[in-house]
Amino acid sequence: MSNNQPANTLPDAAQVAEFLKQHPDFFTHHQGLLGSLRIPHASGGAISLVERQTSLLREQNREMRSQLNELLDAARQNDLQFERTKRLILAMLEAHNLDELVMAVDEGLCQDFNGDLTRIILFDEHQRITGNHLKCLPPAEAETQVAELTESDWAICGSLTEPQRRFLFDDRADKVLSAAVVPLVKGRNLGLLAIGSFEANYFHSSMGTLFLNYVGEVLSRVLFRLSRDDA
Repeated sequence: MSNNQPANTLPDAAQVAEFLKQHPDFFTHHQGLLGSLRIPHASGGAISLVERQTSLLREQNREMRSQLNELLDAARQNDLQFERTKRLILAMLEAHNLDELVMAVDEGLCQDFNGDLTRIILFDEHQRITGNHLKCLPPAEAETQVAELTESDWAICGSLTEPQRRFLFDDRADKVLSAAVVPLVKGRNLGLLAIGSFEANYFHSSMGTLFLNYVGEVLSRVLFRLSRDDA
């Protein structure tokens, strides 16, 4: 505040605000003022500055606690996801043949990750297999029926068309209301991993696919290794 200001002129609100901003310890030396200052409250009454500051601090504390709880919940979920993923990856790596691998994938994704159906679709020119968890067929046939799935580089999640569901799950397709389809690639397109859910929104287009793509990469390498062992 200017020393040249006339004695009978009171400072305006902007000057008071600027003064307090430049002297944040003002109320430390004038604590008696804190109890006499009144601040309008949302309820229509008035509270002291100390009460108002206390209320703000409590509100900030609640917000911080809420944020901390959210971070802790996320950390717990990440730990749980890591343990489930580790079990699935180790089970796939320990598989000695295709049957053991198919069983490891089905048990891991259905028991730990709440999928309802799984199926590995392999592209093979020389054999045709149709089972609940494994299907083998020539790649040209798959490309004719579900080209958009076979050409994708990333997992696709959400509701599928009826032809897509029929191709992936055959006679169990009517039960599948949402699904995730993961490409299996190792040097070439080996096939697809399909995970079906009986819930319409369990898999949806906006969900993250990092975990699914990671599982697909590991599964692709194990399939490639098993195919070389059988050669």
